[in-house]
Amino acid sequence: MALDPVIHAPARLQIVALLAAADEAEFGFVRDQVGVSDSVLSKHASALEGAGYVEIRKGYIGKRPRTWLKLSPQGRRAYTLHVAALQAIVARSGLTLAPE
Repeated sequence: MALDPVIHAPARLQIVALLAAADEAEFGFVRDQVGVSDSVLSKHASALEGAGYVEIRKGYIGKRPRTWLKLSPQGRRAYTLHVAALQAIVARSGLTLAPE
């Protein structure tokens, strides 16, 4: 198993992990949870969309424009494989994580 270079960047990994736990998330929520600026999130979301991992939907709530992010089925598979690769690396190291 190999690490996915598209997901491996720390901010992208956080974005994908957050989206894996939800059907869809509003741009501002993702920005705040990941702790990045609008422009940084926009750049990473565009890269993830270009890889086919994230779907970006734009719309309005009343007259206010909003953007939502959603993990695509391809993105969910890529995230699952990436996590499995990380787990395999940890397992090969012999490190045992004790429950908190």
